[in-house]
Amino acid sequence: MTMKTIKNILIITASILFPLTLSAQIDLTKKVVKKTEQQTNKSIDQELNKVQQGIGNIFKKKSKPSENPTPSGKPTNTNPNTPPEQDNTSKGSLQTYSKFDFIPGEKIIYFDDFSQDTQGDFPANWDTNTSGEIQTTNQYPGKWFRMKNNGVFLPIYNGTIPDNFTIEFDVIPMTKTGNGEAIFEITLYESEKVNVLNAYLDPGKGGVKINPGTSYNRYITFSNKGSEGLIRGDSDEKTMKLGSKSRISIWVQKQRLRVYLDQTKLFDLPRAIPQSITLNSFRFCPYNDSEPLISNIRLAAGAPDTRNKLITEGKWTTRGICFDTNSDVIKPESYGVLKEIATVLNENSTVNVKIIGHTDSDGDDTFNLELSKKRAIAVKNALSNNFNIDASRMETDGKGKKEPVASNDTPEGKANNRRVEFIKL
Repeated sequence: MTMKTIKNILIITASILFPLTLSAQIDLTKKVVKKTEQQTNKSIDQELNKVQQGIGNIFKKKSKPSENPTPSGKPTNTNPNTPPEQDNTSKGSLQTYSKFDFIPGEKIIYFDDFSQDTQGDFPANWDTNTSGEIQTTNQYPGKWFRMKNNGVFLPIYNGTIPDNFTIEFDVIPMTKTGNGEAIFEITLYESEKVNVLNAYLDPGKGGVKINPGTSYNRYITFSNKGSEGLIRGDSDEKTMKLGSKSRISIWVQKQRLRVYLDQTKLFDLPRAIPQSITLNSFRFCPYNDSEPLISNIRLAAGAPDTRNKLITEGKWTTRGICFDTNSDVIKPESYGVLKEIATVLNENSTVNVKIIGHTDSDGDDTFNLELSKKRAIAVKNALSNNFNIDASRMETDGKGKKEPVASNDTPEGKANNRRVEFIKL
């Protein structure tokens, strides 16, 4: 029997045992770039070997799920009906973010992790001039919005954007593009109408475009008002990797623009936003069918006044200390907020505080209460171990979901309820 005949038999057998089904899950372990038109015989053999292994695995006895408990220090959700509070799992550590000075806005205006959307559908709180759908991946938990076909994607939210605000989101670049390997563009701009979707013209009255990429990152400012001209700049200090999750953080204070990729500050521009422009909208535009995945989009108003709130008013609340899903493990991007509160405590050595954790209403009451207490302890330990704050100056407590400050009926409300409070003693 020839090798060609064996290959044909394997292919036919696989087609019988594994009928094709539509699936909205993406396997990020596969190649994320488009295949070339010609494949070598070696790559074909490798794929056929995988098919053969898959056929053999059908007849293997499946192992039982592990009954090992969750490692100590990480609360376990024993209720199978309890949905996750947040999605993505963090990588890295607080130490890797030691130069990260990003401080998220205080009040959340818009939040979307697509938990309310059905897999395969276009998300309810977005508009577009093309198409897209909610998908999942085999590496990163939660739901992801895959933006398709060179379109414009506009989040729908109520309210206005203030002079000082932050935008954060997770992104997974999927394919390279012909546009210098820029993956997509996020535009902050002044719009006369919030439903502007033109993909090719500068929208509204002006603003700034930010282009994260796999080889370089770029910003371009533009204005259709007055005499202010085009300004642009590049950075290749850190770039995204295909198939890997990155966190983009953008901080605007009137004209000042700061942009971060994970823990690295890409741009810090004192006058990037044209003075005549009042930003009130933002949108995403993928390049050349790059179809990136995004999730955990967070728009928040105002940089927090940590010193005044804690020392003068006696209380400071932050939503910028984030944790892994249903866990007390602090995400490394929380470093900037922890550093800020540590600075205030170091400058006011006689001030003691109580740290109180809060959750949203999703999940079991008992689990949420225990989770909030363990998260408060984790914050205390981080301040003590990483910033040398005397542990005797800090008490901890947790309230679970018992003291909401917003409705738990919306993603924004839930995001505002997930918080850590510092109370001056």
